[in-house]
Amino acid sequence: MKRLTPEQLRSHRWYGTESLRSFSHRARTRQLGLSAEEHMGRPVIGILNTWSELNPCHIHLRERAQDVKRGVWQAGGYPVELPVMSLSETFQKPTTMLYRNLLAMETEEVLRSYPVDAAVLMGGCDKTTPALIMGAISMDLPAIFVPAGPMIPGNWRGEVLGSGSDMWRYWADKRAGLVDDAEMSGVEEGIARSPGHCMTMGTASTMTSVAEVLGMTLPGAASIPAVASAHNRMAAATGRRAVEIAWEDLRPSRILNAEAYADAVTAVLALGGSTNAVIHLVAMARRSGVELTLDHFDAASLRVPVLADLRPSGTYVMEDFYLAGGLPGLLSRIADLLHLDRPTVTGHSLGEVLDGAGVFDDKVIRTRDNPLSTEGGLAVLRGNLAPDGAVIKHVAADPRLLKHTGPAVVFDGHRDLMRRINDESLPITADSVLVLRGAGPRGGPGMPEHGMLPIPDRLLKMGVRDMLRISDARMSGTSYGACVLHVAPESHVGGPLALVRDGDPITLDVEARRLSLDVPEEELARRRAAWRPPETVFRRGYGTLYDAHITQADEGCDFDFLAGSGGAPEPDTE
Repeated sequence: MKRLTPEQLRSHRWYGTESLRSFSHRARTRQLGLSAEEHMGRPVIGILNTWSELNPCHIHLRERAQDVKRGVWQAGGYPVELPVMSLSETFQKPTTMLYRNLLAMETEEVLRSYPVDAAVLMGGCDKTTPALIMGAISMDLPAIFVPAGPMIPGNWRGEVLGSGSDMWRYWADKRAGLVDDAEMSGVEEGIARSPGHCMTMGTASTMTSVAEVLGMTLPGAASIPAVASAHNRMAAATGRRAVEIAWEDLRPSRILNAEAYADAVTAVLALGGSTNAVIHLVAMARRSGVELTLDHFDAASLRVPVLADLRPSGTYVMEDFYLAGGLPGLLSRIADLLHLDRPTVTGHSLGEVLDGAGVFDDKVIRTRDNPLSTEGGLAVLRGNLAPDGAVIKHVAADPRLLKHTGPAVVFDGHRDLMRRINDESLPITADSVLVLRGAGPRGGPGMPEHGMLPIPDRLLKMGVRDMLRISDARMSGTSYGACVLHVAPESHVGGPLALVRDGDPITLDVEARRLSLDVPEEELARRRAAWRPPETVFRRGYGTLYDAHITQADEGCDFDFLAGSGGAPEPDTE
């Protein structure tokens, strides 16, 4: 592979020319305490760190950045840490999805405006991974990703707990009167015991696995527990590799082709991954100029088995997955479904990366003849209630609800839902269909994770643990149940969900991939004519930009002006 010369490095335009501005850049670098020998002629590696004291998933990244720097220095580069926005799923309101595109924009512009030759992207909490990679795609500088890593397994009284998944389960038991406050206090202290993102196959683990299968990380990086010493070593190795990709000018555009995205879809399905991956992968592919639609996911779902027995669909957690062989082990079992000749950030093809990979525990990563499910974990639904599509993680639902007709009970927004869900006068039975609208990309705003609608307390006490629930919202990747999500178009823009009324029969048929509102078309036309769009909640600031330019769920919820890469001028350094 042809290597750049020092004079061909992007940073040379800041540091190496004979100009007043270059003199100023060198002088200000001396102000930082660095001599010429420490940075001149070396690749500048920007370490984009999403560390924050209000992001427990990333609380260790301040220290881990030092490991990355160590690797950069070892390989002859010059590391610079550049803090960027931290998207904390656990604390940020109303939802981090509102700010994914803001971090993507910040990533792109930080890389554009500073003398960076290659980037190390550090993140892991849900929206952080796609945001960082989306920004790097659009800037198209050499980039490599460091996954934050999952936390260690939760534990309470000898029971292994999975963050998110077991939180929902215990909270339902508390509402049913099966668990008291003292027990909940113990669960509270035992469910999240270390730095790192959720240790179930929620959105965080799904998206870091996506980064790995796309070829944007070192092999096996996604499943290493955040506190394991192997994580330090991976970070340092990533720093070393970052210097090499700078010299090689190995940009995302050379890695992220249609085959890479097809393999990412395949991996998500084999993992039983989060429904949120559909939105993020569509957005990422559009940044790469690759067409990826809901139909690609559904077609792949029919041929890809679920092999990862991980919560919330299965039994185990991410440390088990790591010890069983991690993503390379899983991919080795579906190698015939992958494009093995495509490039990765390692400088080797995917096939070369997987050479020698194996599985060490067939209970965690199952064999092809003993899958958790014979088809992928996601299904795409269409019909007059979701003309542009909706998704369901049917492997995490009660099988009895996968073909179901029931009367709608409609809630207009999350506040209405929480205010009325336990109203004894509501005619809700186990066969009812709970419908939440006003929770989509514009209506939410930000498409919050409200799609796992709570089951009424009185039904929980009767032993009901799943109901059919439909919304234009998302749900946490750690959630479960018969939850139809991402209904598009959303109700806020006049999608059919806006026309549903209490008592309307709704039919779900997962096998037929159908979601229908069983109301005569003439009645729907009458309701449509009477519908009026709600006012936006924003009056100024970022929210007005978001409201004006956000696309629908089937289009990836990116801003309409951000698709693709390039198109923005490089800064004039003179």
